[in-house]
Amino acid sequence: MRKAIALAAVLALPAAVLADPGAVDWGKKVVKCTGSGAGNLRDADGNVAVARIGAEKAAKLDALRNCMEALKGVQLESGKSVGSALESDKGLTGRVEGLVRGFRVVGKPRYFSDGGVELDVEVPLEGKLSDALLPKGDAVPASAPSGAPAPGTALVVDARGQKVTPALAPRVLDESGNEVYGPAMLSETGRKAGGGAAYAKDLESAQKTLADRLGDKPVVVKAVKVAGSDVVISSADAASLSGKNLGFLADAHVVILAD
Repeated sequence: MRKAIALAAVLALPAAVLADPGAVDWGKKVVKCTGSGAGNLRDADGNVAVARIGAEKAAKLDALRNCMEALKGVQLESGKSVGSALESDKGLTGRVEGLVRGFRVVGKPRYFSDGGVELDVEVPLEGKLSDALLPKGDAVPASAPSGAPAPGTALVVDARGQKVTPALAPRVLDESGNEVYGPAMLSETGRKAGGGAAYAKDLESAQKTLADRLGDKPVVVKAVKVAGSDVVISSADAASLSGKNLGFLADAHVVILAD
């Protein structure tokens, strides 16, 4: 049965693994979708193998449609989805569709006796897709004057117990609304990291699956509140980072812990 699973219902679950096709896996930084195609045995003179050839083509087209719909539901930044960004920029829509078309089929296709086929596919958020979708702006230096010490290798914001909406371009703010971290700080490497932050349930699981983002000395701070996809840290924690070399932020070495 042809099915496109809505993404909105799972955005509040930044688990490392999500089983349902059409969900975003923020740990692996992929969108998962399913495509299905019906076999036409009449046109294939009853030959199931021939019917499956057409069914596979139809399944891939269905997967493309479903992946685009799923991607539109992804939160881009607080108050703005990928879908709304695509609606306002047709050129971006064309670029994104071209990138989504390069999805990879995962696992084995499921073949049915009537010639129908169902495929599970993944679209990586990393690389060109992340770079195309992330908001662009004037770069903001993320490092302090030369010689300033680095407080660690990554910034971890513990927002557990609060309703976080995972997004491609979340921000870290202080209590006065000043931006401690945001997409304008990202380098080319950071823009291709599959989003401005990764999400995990706890630090232990993050250390296992997000070692590339965390490094060996992450700085952990507590979120005092959440506003959509933006997380707010205390002014004291923000001040403790001031004057330090925060160059690791440019490469998106940021992890948000959420239930």
